[in-house]
Amino acid sequence: MSVTLEESYAYCRRLARRRARNFYYSFLLLDAERRGAMCALYAFNRVCDDISDEPARYGYDSPARAIADWERQLDAALARGCDAHPIWPAFRDAVRRYRIPPGYFHDMIAGVRSDLEPRRFETFDELYRYCYQVASAVGLSILYVFGFASPEALPLAEKCGLAFQLTNILRDVREDACMGRIYLPAEDLRRFGVDPELLRDGAATEAFRSLMRFEAGRARRYYEESAPLVTLVHPGSRAALWALIRIYRRLLDRIETSGYDVLRRRVGVPAWEKGWVVVQGIARKIRNR
Repeated sequence: MSVTLEESYAYCRRLARRRARNFYYSFLLLDAERRGAMCALYAFNRVCDDISDEPARYGYDSPARAIADWERQLDAALARGCDAHPIWPAFRDAVRRYRIPPGYFHDMIAGVRSDLEPRRFETFDELYRYCYQVASAVGLSILYVFGFASPEALPLAEKCGLAFQLTNILRDVREDACMGRIYLPAEDLRRFGVDPELLRDGAATEAFRSLMRFEAGRARRYYEESAPLVTLVHPGSRAALWALIRIYRRLLDRIETSGYDVLRRRVGVPAWEKGWVVVQGIARKIRNR
């Protein structure tokens, strides 16, 4: 499957436009080169998730084999080029252009691999490690595309990724539990007296809402601690990062204002609201020129 670099970037842009519900809105605030790189990184993560969820569709007999092959393709793409999937030319170009450490991509794959079996976490420290792999590593990789000079940006990007993933976990509590994945730490479930089985049957209780309030507060603290990151990235990227964080914080706001009604429905940020965030981002970009 040989594609040109231009064709590869076009493929990644189409995939991101179709699937990156929250991320793509912020991409619109970047210049064309950075936007293309972001789409390439997103495509890498999206395809990895897809082949682990539906391996047969991609010609694999198991999720483990699919992920193992994806990791082999990653190494081949970065070492000498790879034609096994149309994302690879653009991905390789983006990684080299922005000098992104490859270890972040292996961390992300390790996180996806760990999801192949039912997941339970005893402590928040265990959950933190998982969130680092599937979200903070992604945040650190895109930080190189945004551009930064101060090493202080790195731990802030890690915290920002953690805030995003905790928000996703709160939104997807029931969906994940139905797949055997309970990400809320067992120590927290016990503390608030919440039976893990409750997460599957859609019946929220006051104990559940107290648990969710506690976890939402934890996520919000990470948003607050990572806030200075916006000022540490390249000036041309600040509006995009601001918009991305704003959209995710709005998702957390909506989870809270719904009364943590996530067991009966999927809470989300409507397209018009994301669009308004982009408009605000454009205004910020113009003011800061």
